[in-house]
Amino acid sequence: MQVKRFMVLLGLASAFCLFFAPFGNAGSDKPIELSYANFFPPTHIQSQLPESWCKEVEKRTNGKVKITYYPGGTLLSAPKIFGGVVDGIADIGNSVLGYSRGMFPSMEAIDLPVGYPNGVAATAIINEFYNKFKPKPFKRVKVLYFHAHGPGVLHSKKPVRTLEDIKGMKIRSYGFNAKMTSALGAVPVALPQSGVYEALEKGVADGTFSPSEVLKGWKQAEVVKATTLCYSVGYTAGFFVAMNLDKWNSLPKDVQQVIEEVNKEWVAKYGPAWDKSDEEGLAFSKSLGNEIITLSPEESAKWAEAVKPVLDDYAKNAAKKGLPGKKYVEFIQGKIQEYKK
Repeated sequence: MQVKRFMVLLGLASAFCLFFAPFGNAGSDKPIELSYANFFPPTHIQSQLPESWCKEVEKRTNGKVKITYYPGGTLLSAPKIFGGVVDGIADIGNSVLGYSRGMFPSMEAIDLPVGYPNGVAATAIINEFYNKFKPKPFKRVKVLYFHAHGPGVLHSKKPVRTLEDIKGMKIRSYGFNAKMTSALGAVPVALPQSGVYEALEKGVADGTFSPSEVLKGWKQAEVVKATTLCYSVGYTAGFFVAMNLDKWNSLPKDVQQVIEEVNKEWVAKYGPAWDKSDEEGLAFSKSLGNEIITLSPEESAKWAEAVKPVLDDYAKNAAKKGLPGKKYVEFIQGKIQEYKK
């Protein structure tokens, strides 16, 4: 009788533990430790968003997961983050697809100068693109989500009002949009965002193609004199947030579920954050006395016409690799028109 009573009590105790501690007891179990690498400086909104993601995952797993966050390239530099995630140097990473040129031929279509209207549209489109075409390189990692900045425009040390003004200028570019820079008649200078301020300050570059957020977020308004709002060739840069595949597969199902839930909430924060940063960047630049130049419709059309060969070349080169490049471009252009309505 005593044995039977003991077994009943044991069963009740087990049920109690399962009901009230679905994520385990963080006080007695060692937490699952993860590392997160990012290249944005700690004060940048695109560093603060991932950091808050880490804290939210920790919170919703009741401490079962502990994430050590490394901003500002302190664990891995921007170009090395994807490879670092694949190799397990970092469990999670956020960086620019274009910094690993040639590795993501399908996703290069995202960076084309097709006239993105804002970061909300760009972020939505890159995720829709991935979900539709499922590019093969990402089978090496667990994709958490993608995001993309608002229209990349020209910030320069001297005013650029016409296509003729940019001819021969040394313009910082990265990865794939170097072809856009050349098509506009300028000389591309390959640099990651972290090296742009010094390059502009020392005259290594005469200008930079970037979203307007860099004017404040990276303090580049201090070393330029003008911004040309060349929205007709507004490109974006695609960003990945990915996890080491083995690490993901090793996580308990309840932890995976929490991460997926937080991902859905956080990806919706990125587009608005990019757009707000662009507004703040332009305001900061104006406060320093820099000029903001808006192209006329006629001039905008000239810029758009100048970069058309870049789109055509991408489609042709993608086809040589067995990829439907033309279909990629048409999909993105169609989505842009939807978001412009």
